[in-house]
Amino acid sequence: MISIEVKASKAYQVHIGSGLLPQLGERLRGVCQGSTAAIVSDSHVYPLYGEAAEKSLKDAGFRVLNFVFPAGEESKNAETYLNLLNFLAEKEVTRTDCLVALGGGVVGDLTGFAAATYLRGIPYIQVPTTLLAAVDSSVGGKTAIDLPTGKNLVGAFCQPKMVLCDIETLNSLPEDIFRDGCAEVIKYGVLYDRKLFDHLSQEGIGFHREAVIARCVELKRDVVMADEFDTGERMKLNLGHTFGHGIEARSHFTVSHGKAVAAGMCIVARSAAACGYCSKEVSDAVTSVVRRFGLPASTGYDASDLFTCALSDKKRSGSRVNLIIPHDIGDCRILPMELPHIQSFIQAGL
Repeated sequence: MISIEVKASKAYQVHIGSGLLPQLGERLRGVCQGSTAAIVSDSHVYPLYGEAAEKSLKDAGFRVLNFVFPAGEESKNAETYLNLLNFLAEKEVTRTDCLVALGGGVVGDLTGFAAATYLRGIPYIQVPTTLLAAVDSSVGGKTAIDLPTGKNLVGAFCQPKMVLCDIETLNSLPEDIFRDGCAEVIKYGVLYDRKLFDHLSQEGIGFHREAVIARCVELKRDVVMADEFDTGERMKLNLGHTFGHGIEARSHFTVSHGKAVAAGMCIVARSAAACGYCSKEVSDAVTSVVRRFGLPASTGYDASDLFTCALSDKKRSGSRVNLIIPHDIGDCRILPMELPHIQSFIQAGL
């Protein structure tokens, strides 16, 4: 097992290893003094791991509640959020009790936002069961729900009390979903770590899971500790996301987050090369590793489609959007761009 401490506004441990789910109750007892643990999960994950999580929590002396909602991004909305808040109130969950986010990024985002706002804040922990959640969304305290106009437009910064990543849960993922998470892993290599990028290029989907997940968490930890509230360096973690979120929205979420981000990274890399911000070799390297993982390097949507979505991007500041562009592998920059120039920039990368 590898344990990584995140020293943000609230310090917590991220535990990564095999066979950790049976330890859930014991480890939660170490960070939560309440008597109730409310598991929040979705209709795909709970049938796989809900029983094991519940047993571990009960063995540690917790009263266990379960809130299970339909799986999918379309459930990360105000209706599900309010249903969860009403459930917690009806079950008389108190400020010392704890929420347990058992699932992927949708479950983690929704649970974290509920924890941030119910009774003005209660503890929660993340138990990621997807690669994408393990390396990215479970760490750092970003929580949110979607609006019809865009992803993650309502949320709060709320650090978990703990992250428990049992990598054995990744074995139950369909290969397509596992590949989705690989887009975020590739992102960390492009952003910060040439050695990680080269490992992924060489090994493809057979990369060393525990070591790579831990390295991604270390990289995110460093960013979160330097810029917890996303005003500077942390914006770089959105590499590929501005255009990726546009692809997701235009597809009505039939294109998954990982595939959209992969295509978004390739588009912005090609655009950066075309505009002289990086070499063609850098752009080709990004595209090559994305394709090595069986992820899309392009999209069927045109520049006007993606530009329209960029108008509602969270990183927009007035008439500008902060784009994240590669300068080299392991070295990305924040590029503020005026709205009138964004459509032509996108077009250069399609």
